[in-house]
Amino acid sequence: MSNPVLVCVFRGINAYETLAGVLEGLTQCREKLTTSGIFPQAVMALTPEVTFRQAILFFTEADFVTGGSGLKEHTYHSLQSLCFSFSVGERWRCRAESLFTYLHTGAQVLCTVLLIKPGVWSQNLARILRNLDLEKFTLVGMKHIDLEPAIALGLLPSEVKEDPAALEAHCTYLTSGTALVLCLQRPNAVKKLVDLLGPEDPNLAQALDPCLWRAQYGTSTVHNGFYGSKSYQMAVRDTKLFFPEGLCCAKCQMLEEEEV
Repeated sequence: MSNPVLVCVFRGINAYETLAGVLEGLTQCREKLTTSGIFPQAVMALTPEVTFRQAILFFTEADFVTGGSGLKEHTYHSLQSLCFSFSVGERWRCRAESLFTYLHTGAQVLCTVLLIKPGVWSQNLARILRNLDLEKFTLVGMKHIDLEPAIALGLLPSEVKEDPAALEAHCTYLTSGTALVLCLQRPNAVKKLVDLLGPEDPNLAQALDPCLWRAQYGTSTVHNGFYGSKSYQMAVRDTKLFFPEGLCCAKCQMLEEEEV
């Protein structure tokens, strides 16, 4: 009881695994981080249920500090509490959005964009739509589109843009035929879709898991089958870009906040 204690709450995608890795690294480097030979012991919550019990024990709703729209993808399984060995003293309070709501309600319903590249959707559409249904996605927007070079360029990763040959190959392919753009809705839609697609390189995807979609439908880094919004911000951008006329779905919090 005489030693100080600090209680912290962290929020992030894959937060349990990430935080566990950080703590393991700190433990391994403890001798380099302190000259006194005394390193604070750390205890972290291992489940959302324990996290919630610890959070309501030490904090009120006014204690939490949250960021902006970039946190929309962080949900029930992303909230962490971590206890270090030093004393619970005065708490700095601020009026901010509470995270208790996220713990109670679970994952937030979001929209994301999936672009099925030329030559892929025309042969595999029925199977792709079936897989989306199995993954609990709701289709709220769909259209055929012939990509303009400027739009195709905006969909490419930064590393591709740094290689002139790769950039030309990607742009040539993306503008070579009609693509199919889908707007999809479900809890944690952005991260779920990214996880399903797998790495940009189909060979790497195949090595990781043959069931990843780029492993199944892709043949090269250029002909890899799909583009998917990689973050919440990009999902909002892509939704506004490809569906400026709106979506055929009931309004969700994301759409209202981002004026989609």
